[in-house]
Amino acid sequence: MRVSYHPDYFVELPQGHPFPMAKFPGLYEILLAEGVVAPGGIVRPKEADMDLLRLVHTDEYLWKLSTGNLSRTEERRVGIPWSEGLWRRSRLAVAGTVNAGLMALEDGCAGNLAGGTHHAFPDHGQGFCVLNDVAICVRHLRRLGRIRRALVVDLDVHQGNGTAAIFHNDPEAYTFSIHGEKNFPARKTRSTLDIGLPCGTGDDRYMEVLREALTRAIAESGPDCVFYLAGVDPAEGDRYGRMRLTRDGLERRDRFVLETVRDAGLPIVLLLSGGYAATPVHTAELHAIVFRQAKKVFLAHRSRAATG
Repeated sequence: MRVSYHPDYFVELPQGHPFPMAKFPGLYEILLAEGVVAPGGIVRPKEADMDLLRLVHTDEYLWKLSTGNLSRTEERRVGIPWSEGLWRRSRLAVAGTVNAGLMALEDGCAGNLAGGTHHAFPDHGQGFCVLNDVAICVRHLRRLGRIRRALVVDLDVHQGNGTAAIFHNDPEAYTFSIHGEKNFPARKTRSTLDIGLPCGTGDDRYMEVLREALTRAIAESGPDCVFYLAGVDPAEGDRYGRMRLTRDGLERRDRFVLETVRDAGLPIVLLLSGGYAATPVHTAELHAIVFRQAKKVFLAHRSRAATG
């Protein structure tokens, strides 16, 4: 399996900042150490250029980001202080998702060891999200003529309001979200298919909802590619999640999504989205689950195909 990664996905943040920036190199190290991804499967992105970013974001917002001219209110809304490093990492992460999209179309499954920044709107960032990598990638792949219809499967505990807003009037982009109904954002933006779950939802109820809804989303969207935002903040004990999925529940969730998409004959792009476990190391360990499952699901499928 090929994945996008760059050491500069990590930038220093003020001491005590709640965003677990160290999860990015942590995940990279876990996947390499376990052999989930081989060194030759790591593709290092270059910074996305303005032409690419303009597929989604406004010139005014991009100017503010490139020059550090966000207002205090705008910076607080993002939740991460602006820096040259943050601007660079945001562009690297976008390019990483674009690379992952192209690789998934070739390989069937690929990922970005970042991305899934679904709270970014065309004209502002929000909720630790600066640029909307998924929306940019979808529009770029369309521009290249590689896809027409896209399905975004967003299982972060927070509804992907930015992505939903960007694709609100786009009949060929299907946005599907399972999230905490009483969690951030307070005001949801309507996705194609939204399912809000109560605080405290556990494994069995979550899987019951997911099984029915994912089948429906694939049938209704008829996609050429699936983008899977495999947020781990529904896990029990997450700082912001308020749900109670166990580690086994996350494994079941990811395996079901991967197997369902694979069996439908669709390519899938794996993206991190949120996760706020007790430590960045624990958060990285939870993010590794979807990549471990992807290796098992797609390796088993190729082995059967080779012997069948």
